[in-house]
Amino acid sequence: MHSRTLLGLNLMLALTVAACGGSPAPEPQGQAQPSAAPAAAAVDPATAATIKGKVTFDGTAPTNAPIKMNADPFCMTANKTPQTQETYMVGKAGELGNVFVYVSDGLGDRTFQAPTDAVVIDQKNCRYHPHVLGLMVGQPLQILNSDGTLHNIHAIPMKNQEFNTGQPIQGMKTDHVFTAAETMVPFKCDVHGWMNAYAGVLPHPYFAVTGEDGTFTIKNLPPGTYKLTAWHEKAGTMTADVTVAAKEEKENNFTFKAGAAATGN
Repeated sequence: MHSRTLLGLNLMLALTVAACGGSPAPEPQGQAQPSAAPAAAAVDPATAATIKGKVTFDGTAPTNAPIKMNADPFCMTANKTPQTQETYMVGKAGELGNVFVYVSDGLGDRTFQAPTDAVVIDQKNCRYHPHVLGLMVGQPLQILNSDGTLHNIHAIPMKNQEFNTGQPIQGMKTDHVFTAAETMVPFKCDVHGWMNAYAGVLPHPYFAVTGEDGTFTIKNLPPGTYKLTAWHEKAGTMTADVTVAAKEEKENNFTFKAGAAATGN
């Protein structure tokens, strides 16, 4: 009986202390934390817009440097005609090829899934093909040697990890993945000093490389205002602000001028 009385008094005392502001009850464990706001949707296909245009060169372009391949008999045999660098690929009407055109601002916090399909850079006839290319962060870059001679591709990035991949056997393939956005990443071959190429690595798919006709097309853009940048390995860069409405197709052309600042419209 005495023990039961003491137990009852202790229980009443504990309840009194808690009611009068004693030690607070412990907070519940495992409570869900507020989740971060989701990133904006990448694009609505029903409202997607397009930017297209043409890049030209106004004036006389510098002469492309000749290439001497006599150090490698294979390269000499693979190229029956004299070769030059691909620095200024200018057409009869001034069309400028090998220009990397991309959205450099305006996408906000949108995120994009990198494709799983690889972008291929081929070492063929002792040249890199293509000379200028684009891919997304996280997308595989497949390096291929189509020649029966030793090649290597030496990437010299500023933000990504440098790599130097040698391929002594014809048909060899090696995959590489860039982990950070960077424009542009230069490639060179330490075996054949004339071989060079450039890659634009972006966190989104809104880029294009001009062909021989100087044209480019960037599709599936969300409506908005964007900064569009055109990059050329020697002529420099140009930018233009472009606004596209839902389902609109907007034209924007760039003109690089010999001996003068480039202009966009």
